Amino acid sequence: MHTKLLDDIVGSIAGKPAVDIVNILYGKKNVNEFLIAKKIKMTINQTRNVLYKLSDFGLVSFTRKKDKRKGWYTYFWTLNLDKIYELMEKILYKELDNLRNQLKSRKEKRFYICKTCDKDVSEETALLNNFSCRECGQVYELNTDPKIIKELESKINKFEKEQEAVKSELEELRKAHKKKAEKEEKKLKKAKKKARKKTKKKKKVHKKKAKKKRKKKKKKKT
Repeated sequence: MHTKLLDDIVGSIAGKPAVDIVNILYGKKNVNEFLIAKKIKMTINQTRNVLYKLSDFGLVSFTRKKDKRKGWYTYFWTLNLDKIYELMEKILYKELDNLRNQLKSRKEKRFYICKTCDKDVSEETALLNNFSCRECGQVYELNTDPKIIKELESKINKFEKEQEAVKSELEELRKAHKKKAEKEEKKLKKAKKKARKKTKKKKKVHKKKAKKKRKKKKKKKT
């Protein structure tokens, strides 16, 4: 689920190049850093600096491969979608909390506006300034515009939908991780069982050989 919110988050962390990098990495795994640098038209060092910033937040991870001939390492990068969605969920929660508080305040309190500066203030602020705008001196008027409440409700509705989508994506990812872990655990148990059987078989063979040796020794003595 690649949204504008994701681009905004990534952009605030590491700037516009980071958004371009996420667009390149999204839906892919182990992308060569030289290919990334070429696509975003930046040097490899500049590209790495952006990737390291994203890595500091756990949003990307890498594997590296050594060039046997040249002796240097090439890094291959992957988006950590679970970390990205966790961060999106956290930011959406804060944003929704803020918007709901604003909406509650708009419904329960009175706000005033300076129509000259188009500046909206709370009743407390208006009182502190004797109901006059600090910028132009114009007298504040009671702001009864219903558009503000409608806009807040619309934003809340939008973010709630996005929050549900993020939760759904996270749940699917966690299920996939759990399934993979269970598969790996099953594979490991199978390998251990096979190793135990092999060891048991070796011990059995060893015992048989030892028994034969003992029998031969007894025959020689008689």
